Amino acid sequence: MSQAIVVEDLAYRYPTLDQDAGTYVFKDLNLEIKQGSFVALLGSNGSGKSTLAKHFNAILLPCGGSVSVYGMNTQEEEHLIPIRRNVGMVFQNPDNQIVANVVDEDVAFAPENLGISSPEIRQRVDNALKHVGMYEYREHAPHLLSGGQKQRVAIAGVIAMEPQCIVLDEPTAMLDPKGRREVMETVRKLNREKGITVVLITHHMDEAAQAERVVVLHNGVIKADGAPKEVFSQVELLHDLGLAAPETVELCYELDKQGYDLPLDLLDTESCAQTLYDLLKA
Repeated sequence: MSQAIVVEDLAYRYPTLDQDAGTYVFKDLNLEIKQGSFVALLGSNGSGKSTLAKHFNAILLPCGGSVSVYGMNTQEEEHLIPIRRNVGMVFQNPDNQIVANVVDEDVAFAPENLGISSPEIRQRVDNALKHVGMYEYREHAPHLLSGGQKQRVAIAGVIAMEPQCIVLDEPTAMLDPKGRREVMETVRKLNREKGITVVLITHHMDEAAQAERVVVLHNGVIKADGAPKEVFSQVELLHDLGLAAPETVELCYELDKQGYDLPLDLLDTESCAQTLYDLLKA
């Protein structure tokens, strides 16, 4: 499997009036993300998650080291457009991404700018809106939608581009539980059926548990990196970093403190319930 994103010795600090001032967000960060993988990026506020994500499609450029996207160095200007065609971004605030006065026109905006034919654009827009449960709102004005509905439209706009990689920065923050489920189902489907690389930034541990790999950042340093079961079983480390494990793991952790011997890799409700049932039955 080829690499979608390669981060080598990344250093970055936000610019200030004094070029020698400012705190580094990263000093020597290394990370590789394989094409077709589904990676969840976790960390407390200020850990560098969003700053790192903005390097993936050249919104931000390194102060040192390099970021390569499908073999293209983000610091080379001629690669800027192809990089952004290959890496679609969905941010927490959908108002930052909505550009049109009608929902379907907004979703069609990016494909139109890529020079895609009108019939294909129509199909992409309809499919994208159906994926996020917003098809019936296709003729509505985006500014009249709720925050959660706006976010679904923003996600649909990126889906319609059909990029090789989608980076989602807290995409479900404004959604209700039903909307969260719909978005995560869409993300998993895009990853599973179309092989789209997914990088998900989230504070919802149940969402992160659906990824195949979890990377934990703290003060610009990678503190954990592995399969969800491996990372979330390190409950005490997560607590030290100001994070929590999924609720099922936290439950088993608390019971273990009371003298039980439960595994800390039960990420879904069904397996946790079955394990507790077997324990009580014994």
